Amino acid sequence: MLALDTLIYLRGQSQMKLSHSQSSPFVRKVKLAAHALGLADELELVETNTMDANDPIRLVNPLGKIPALEDGRTILYDSRVIVEYLDAKAGGDKLIPASGAARFETLTRAALMDGIMDAAILVVYEGRMRPEDKYVESFVTYQREKIQRGLEVIAASSPKYRNGAMPDAGEIALACVLDYLDFRQQLNWRDHASNLQDWLADFAAAAPGYEATLPPTA
Repeated sequence: MLALDTLIYLRGQSQMKLSHSQSSPFVRKVKLAAHALGLADELELVETNTMDANDPIRLVNPLGKIPALEDGRTILYDSRVIVEYLDAKAGGDKLIPASGAARFETLTRAALMDGIMDAAILVVYEGRMRPEDKYVESFVTYQREKIQRGLEVIAASSPKYRNGAMPDAGEIALACVLDYLDFRQQLNWRDHASNLQDWLADFAAAAPGYEATLPPTA
């Protein structure tokens, strides 16, 4: 957990800058977290093209990846770190429990969702970055199997959404996974986790910023 005394609190003094793309599920995690915590109005969204060698993102994050957050002199990257930072900035113990078993259960669910998102993005890159004659179907199948197994584990727990306007970090990540899979149409998650349809409908009805942060054609 980020130590509160190491954070630079600039709330009300300057606007945070979030390097983003509307299609990124990892960026969406951060934006949904900001909405839940009442910090969305403090985010300046900086449109970013990670494939452009001249994009300023490479000066903010040497890996050239999004999301990246600038808060005064504080620069953070990786959605997990940024979500925890925002949670701490809003007082802590909201999206991520401060301690105990609940903390690690939440972080583990969030990590599983991140792994599914990673696999889904790798499928996109395989089709986008490789010439057609170099496409590796076995690699794509391997990634899709990760997605399927992850969804089945979540579905087996029969989750119910009951947290209203304050989802936890794992729930935010799950919503991002399901909507990203619909956006990219890599597989129909309903075939593997049909009981998550009601979960997503309940989340969508209650979570602040849900519609505003959807992928562009979802």
